[in-house]
Amino acid sequence: MLTITIPACEEKDEWDDKNQQFYHINAFRGCVLTLEHSLISISKWESKWHVPFLNNKNITEEQTLYYIKCMTINQGVPDEAYEHLTAENFKDISEYINDPMTATTVKDVGSRRSNEIVTSELIYYWMIALQIPSAYEKWHINRLLQLIAVCNAKNQPAKKMSKNEIIERNRALNEARRAKYKTKG
Repeated sequence: MLTITIPACEEKDEWDDKNQQFYHINAFRGCVLTLEHSLISISKWESKWHVPFLNNKNITEEQTLYYIKCMTINQGVPDEAYEHLTAENFKDISEYINDPMTATTVKDVGSRRSNEIVTSELIYYWMIALQIPSAYEKWHINRLLQLIAVCNAKNQPAKKMSKNEIIERNRALNEARRAKYKTKG
C-alpha cells in the first residue's frame, strides 16, 4: 500500500499556448491518496480499456490517470485531485508499481517463457488452479505473481537425472564402496 499527498494549489490564471487563451485554475485543498497496485486494480482498469495492463508499453496518459484512480482505495476522492498530481507523486507511484515487494526469487532452470498475454482473468485462473485464496487479490501484484511462480515451481515433478549424471553418480558410489571395503572392483 502506498500513501501519497497531493499538495494544495492556489487559484490562478494560466496561459494556454496551444489555444492562445487564458484559463482559470480553481484552488485545490490538497488530499491524501491511499493506493494499492493489486489484481483488483488491474481488473478494474482492464474492464474499462479492454487491453492487457501488464507488460503494456503503450499506455496513454489518460489510461495512466485512470489506473491511479483504480488503485485508490480511500473513498470520496474528487476527480480533480488526479489533475493535481505532481511529478514527485508520479515518481513515487512508479517506484511503488515496480517494487518486487518480496525477497523470494524463483530459479527458471530450463523453462521457456510463454508468449501468453497475461490478463487479470488469467491470473485469477492461476490462483484458482493453485488454490490460492481470493483474499490475495489485494496483495501487491508483483508479490502475488511471485507467489504464483513459487507455487508452480514447488508443484513441478522432481527433475530426472541425465544419463551422464547417472553415470557420474554410480561412479562415485562405486569408488566409495571400493574405498570402504578395500577392494579393486
